[in-house]
Amino acid sequence: MLHIGCHLSSSKGSVAMAKQALALDADTFQYFTRNPRGSRAKEIDPKDVADYLAIAKEHRFAPVVAHAPYTLNACSAEPRTREFAQMAMADDLRRMEYTPGGLYNFHPGSHVGQGAETGIQLIASQLNQLLTPETSTTVLLETMAGKGTEVGRSFEELRAILDEVELSEKVGVCLDTCHVHDAGYDIVSNLDGVLTEFDRVIGLSRLKAIHLNDSMNPCGSRKDRHQKIGQGHIGLEAMERIINHPALRKLPFLLETPNELSGYAEEIRLLRSLYRE
Repeated sequence: MLHIGCHLSSSKGSVAMAKQALALDADTFQYFTRNPRGSRAKEIDPKDVADYLAIAKEHRFAPVVAHAPYTLNACSAEPRTREFAQMAMADDLRRMEYTPGGLYNFHPGSHVGQGAETGIQLIASQLNQLLTPETSTTVLLETMAGKGTEVGRSFEELRAILDEVELSEKVGVCLDTCHVHDAGYDIVSNLDGVLTEFDRVIGLSRLKAIHLNDSMNPCGSRKDRHQKIGQGHIGLEAMERIINHPALRKLPFLLETPNELSGYAEEIRLLRSLYRE
């Protein structure tokens, strides 16, 4: 079965998101833990959580992905920005214990001129301060497109972060198809080769989720501009190979394409038709 969903608004709570997902024929979804460009988080409603967990169990939802705000930058040169990142992530991880065993995805950050090595050390340091043996959430480092001074533009940079995290078993990777394509990994012509490289450098056991997005730009552009499925430089044939690849096909796929809900429903329907059971 293809485990697929899209990004949904969390403003009305977990039950509303679950019902939206079911209406789209999705069995997973992604949501922002708080305003993606701010710091406020919606208060936890225990009844909403309990009702959501019942729906997720009844409909056998695949793992759901919580996404940290874009403003979170654990490797900023500014101490106050790093402090905000630590505060927000600590609060998010605390709140996620209401739904144990979840996935929490974040952009590693931008080193803003300090150099990738310094950025890697700062990101790992924050994770070491936040992760505990009791943490049930798996934190995901997202593969990045490499624009500006982003950390995570290569598998080697992600591996370097993992190597510095003391409780590294609590950290995995979310592979974004647009990002790796824009970073220069040829998933269109050489998907097997890219996944072999991922396995050699990071390990496929670390791969926990896929952001399934086409790209507005050619491979290696370092632009990070998502496109609707089949309408970009990755294309529908490559998307079909991705969702059916033996190393990927059982993972949750999350759409972040430029769509309204009706567009997501069409993409989910299309991808389900291409999936080989």
